[in-house]
Amino acid sequence: MRVRAFVGWIVVGVGVAVAVALPILALSQVARQTRTLVVNGHSGETAIVEIEGRSYVELEALVRLANGSLRFNGNQISVTLPAGGGGSEHASATPPPANPGFSKEFLRAGIEQMAVIREWRIALTNAIERGYPVTEDWVSPYRNQATQNLRLASVAASTDADRNAVRLLGSELDNMNKLNQRFLDANQSMTMVATDALKGDPLDQKIVNCGHALAAMASSGQFVDDGSCQ
Repeated sequence: MRVRAFVGWIVVGVGVAVAVALPILALSQVARQTRTLVVNGHSGETAIVEIEGRSYVELEALVRLANGSLRFNGNQISVTLPAGGGGSEHASATPPPANPGFSKEFLRAGIEQMAVIREWRIALTNAIERGYPVTEDWVSPYRNQATQNLRLASVAASTDADRNAVRLLGSELDNMNKLNQRFLDANQSMTMVATDALKGDPLDQKIVNCGHALAAMASSGQFVDDGSCQ
């Protein structure tokens, strides 16, 4: 224990703390002050002495506050501090996790879904502009494929970006179904449909805008909801 008292003080300065051996007689001739010492975010009251304008703290107190360990082996002292204890706050700070964006599996499934929706809308637009009746027999393959692709995209989703994009893909499919059903109902009720029925149609425009937003996300690999698919 006397060995610890003899070498158990270190100078407190800015940056690296340097261990020094101070004679017991010298320490007994200076006044001690109790101050709050903060080490690695842990604070505690400990004795501080000042000699020739420099401040010293007991080594054991420092190790205790830092949640470290102290060992003696002959004239050797081993001090172990937690990782990052000797670095600056900025150096020891854990960097924020990187945004993983879309996974490859989901991106592939999402692109296939967007392609089917686009083909479906083009087929619907062509039928209306040419005065063809919109019937269930040619609509159902598009709808079934889009429903299956959305299911596959949901299964492939593994990141937050994937799961958020699944929601937008689902909204796009819902809107496409609503638009398609409108013309299925018109054909079933024998209602005349104008060839320019989709011109300026809000729902059709929403589908187009959502498709552009999803394409931009696929290109960047990151999820960004600009409200186009709501």
